[in-house]
Amino acid sequence: VQLQASGGGLVQAGGSLRLSCVVSGRRFSSYDMGWFRQAPGKEREFVAAIMWSGGGNIDYSDAVKGRFTISGDNVKDTLYLQMSELRPEDTAVYYCAAAVRIRSYSRVRETDEYDYWGQGTLVTVSS
Repeated sequence: VQLQASGGGLVQAGGSLRLSCVVSGRRFSSYDMGWFRQAPGKEREFVAAIMWSGGGNIDYSDAVKGRFTISGDNVKDTLYLQMSELRPEDTAVYYCAAAVRIRSYSRVRETDEYDYWGQGTLVTVSS
């Protein structure tokens, strides 16, 4: 299984970007999918996830709730993260991740629940 993330770039505060993550090697809908990010000098943190095994349950971190939207296209085997109202503190490398199955909804934010990771795409938000 391979994950290929793209769509990062430089954007001004208040702007929007859409990240994509193409899943190859197995059907996208076979996995629970998530987005994480890592800012310089900080630990990787949860952004958003969608649990296909849980009937499509979606979770967002408090930092992005109301501004970011996670979605997927089962035909294209692609995960998306639509980011709006971007802030300088959103600057980070964004990673998509796939889990064969997250053990419970309470663990959807845990990095060790995910089995496969993309290479990351850099998002820079200028003030």
